[in-house]
Amino acid sequence: MSRDQSPQQTHLLDGITVLNLGAVGPAARAGRMLADYGARVVVIAPVSKKGALQTKPVYHTYGAGRGFERMRLDLKSEAGVEALLRLAEKADVVIESYRPGVVDRLGIGWDAMSARNPGLVYCSTSGYGQDGPASNWAGHDINYLAMSGFLACTEPCEDGGPPIPGATVADSAGGGMHAVLSIMGALVKKATTGQGTFLDVSAAEGILSLMALSLDQYLATGEEAAPRQVLLTGRYAFYDTYRASDGGWVSVGAIEPHFYRNLCERLGHPEYATEQYNDAKQDEIREAFRTAFKTRTRDEWTEELAANETCVAPVLSIPEVVQNEHWRARGVFMQAEHPEEGRFDQVSPILAGGHRDHPVHQVRVDDSTDTRALLLAAGLSEDEIGKLLAEGAVE
Repeated sequence: MSRDQSPQQTHLLDGITVLNLGAVGPAARAGRMLADYGARVVVIAPVSKKGALQTKPVYHTYGAGRGFERMRLDLKSEAGVEALLRLAEKADVVIESYRPGVVDRLGIGWDAMSARNPGLVYCSTSGYGQDGPASNWAGHDINYLAMSGFLACTEPCEDGGPPIPGATVADSAGGGMHAVLSIMGALVKKATTGQGTFLDVSAAEGILSLMALSLDQYLATGEEAAPRQVLLTGRYAFYDTYRASDGGWVSVGAIEPHFYRNLCERLGHPEYATEQYNDAKQDEIREAFRTAFKTRTRDEWTEELAANETCVAPVLSIPEVVQNEHWRARGVFMQAEHPEEGRFDQVSPILAGGHRDHPVHQVRVDDSTDTRALLLAAGLSEDEIGKLLAEGAVE
């Protein structure tokens, strides 16, 4: 059965309602993924008169709001807090990304919400966790990568400092995917026991989990996975990147002996096939590989090596990624249309279990909300909703 075939075109999270209080960072990434799995995700922002400090994402970020519903609440008013608690009574998941302690001061923390809904999954996302010496540090992706050892294990820049990664690994994997994985597990627990769960999702700890091979190696043996010191940080010539004759680059990861042997033979250096882990030979082998790769273009080497059991792939730029025939064949992009910016491609729901065959997404650009319908579904009357709107507690 192909990825697009399913006996039932239902989504994995059909029927799950998520209230997302985070506009950017790990919370926004988690909301995007949960919506891609079919959850009903409600993005809750401050009312306009009090929301000046909240970052508003650029129109094309986080799937351009694909599948999100929207409402605005004044969480500094008792009426706004009560409205959120009423929504939480019928929700399955709440995600928040305030500084540790803020939600409790506002009256919308785990204790307050689980009292209304014992089966609620409450996910607090933060940089460093809800407690500990660094819990109240302000931070962003690069800081979480720095604190986890990720930057120190990466090839340094010319000045000796750690490089800035080309993707927000901490926000997306350490935080967003970490949150989604934890939420999915908590939803299974809820389905089997009826009990809710509080989740303390730290983006930095998510990266610590990704760094477990290096951390466990050091803890067990004292060997530090610094740049060029262990296999996965480039100690050996068979795990590196090489420049081709046209200035393009290829990545090489020929760890297994048979892949390495194939690589040596196709590069014209069969004499190194038995020297894979010989530390005394690595500089020599690396220089031989560099010289060989400079004899052809990146695409010529890709044609020669990638499909021939060598663990070689081209280093693609972002423009090349979006035109790559493999990714196009896999259906990883879909289209969206903005009333002012026009039609554009965007990444589709590509994580396993999501549906990639989507119609063109129509981007919402106005400030309209779904507040009335959401509050009606939560059990509020028209009179109650009218009062909240009149007081400015909701928009």
